[in-house]
Amino acid sequence: MNNTDQITNLLMILLVVMVSVLVILSVVLLILKFKNKKAEKDDNKNPQNSKEQTTSDARKIAKEYTKESIFKFMEFDKVEDNMIVQKNGNRYLMVVECQGINYDLMSEAEKVSVEEGFLQFLNTLRHPIQIYVQTRTVNLNDSIENYKKKLAEIEAQLEKKKNTYLRKLQSGEYSKEELDREFYEVTKQTNLYEYGKDIIANTEKMSLNKNVLNKKYYIIIPYYVEDLGSNSFDKEEIKNLAFSELYTKAQSIIRTLSGCEVNGRIMNSNEVVDLLYMAYNRDEAEVFSLERALRAGYDELYTTAPDVLDKRMKILDEEIEKKALEMVNEKVLAARSKKQQEIARKEAEFDEIIKRRAEILIRQNAAYLGRETAEEAINSIEQDEAKKQTKEEGGKADVGQEIKKTTRGRKPKSTK
Repeated sequence: MNNTDQITNLLMILLVVMVSVLVILSVVLLILKFKNKKAEKDDNKNPQNSKEQTTSDARKIAKEYTKESIFKFMEFDKVEDNMIVQKNGNRYLMVVECQGINYDLMSEAEKVSVEEGFLQFLNTLRHPIQIYVQTRTVNLNDSIENYKKKLAEIEAQLEKKKNTYLRKLQSGEYSKEELDREFYEVTKQTNLYEYGKDIIANTEKMSLNKNVLNKKYYIIIPYYVEDLGSNSFDKEEIKNLAFSELYTKAQSIIRTLSGCEVNGRIMNSNEVVDLLYMAYNRDEAEVFSLERALRAGYDELYTTAPDVLDKRMKILDEEIEKKALEMVNEKVLAARSKKQQEIARKEAEFDEIIKRRAEILIRQNAAYLGRETAEEAINSIEQDEAKKQTKEEGGKADVGQEIKKTTRGRKPKSTK
């Protein structure tokens, strides 16, 4: 009995505990429901509060994505006159591209010379600079296209030389030395063509390897507008002063670097934009380069159709040009036909024109020739013309008489 009583007591205690927990949970649930109902009533009474809350949240989100934050991320304002403009025109940068040298393949004397030249470069610096190294994946597509264009020219020359050699060989008019010379030219051009094909094939295989890298070295020279001190220059004057100062510093650096056999040059605006494009779009630049983007016209956001009057004016201009060409062709043909008629007339009256011209020349020079001589010459021309006409008429009469004689001499055929 004692055991059963203890178990009964335990069960009663558990039951009381569970009931108390259920009561507490139900009370908490009722309190939460009451609060929710009260909040809904307040929202129904004041709907503007909820709208203001949502608009304020939207404004907070919009403030996080402003245009200013993007430009701060880019760290430059624009690229102008071969310079990078930063901090609203308070800082200018100019970039010098340096061509690297193969230090490991140099002799000891050459290495010492390069090191001494670089030390001299560092010792002559009187202003801050930044050395920037950019690693790029080599894009061989442009090189392959250039190689193919050159190969097409070589192939055209090869076909021309082959045709020349075959023509000379088949004609049989050339010596063996000349034929051997032409065959040598054909062989040389064939070897050049085969060599070009091998280069293109190897370059295309190399382009499949994405690990072909190239390092480019740059020296960045800054200029701060605050170095001018208190001034009353406008923005254009400040830009011109900055360009002059940076250009002078860049030329000094290029001359000093030449002492250690490093060639340098100032980058233009397009090259600086390409440098920044590679820095900010390293992954995309391997697939879609800046030059390709410029050729594709990515900055042409929209196009506008020409005005209707402009279109009509263009059509009229084309029609006028067409009609003018037709008129030119017609008049040229007419002029040519007139000339042809004149030529035919002169050919028909060739002797008569010569006689008249000769008489005119004799009369014009009668004072020098003498009157009697001139008259005699004119009479001689007329007599020659008369004899010629008489001869032509006599020839025609003789031909007629000969025809009559031949017809008279014929015997008629007898008919049975």
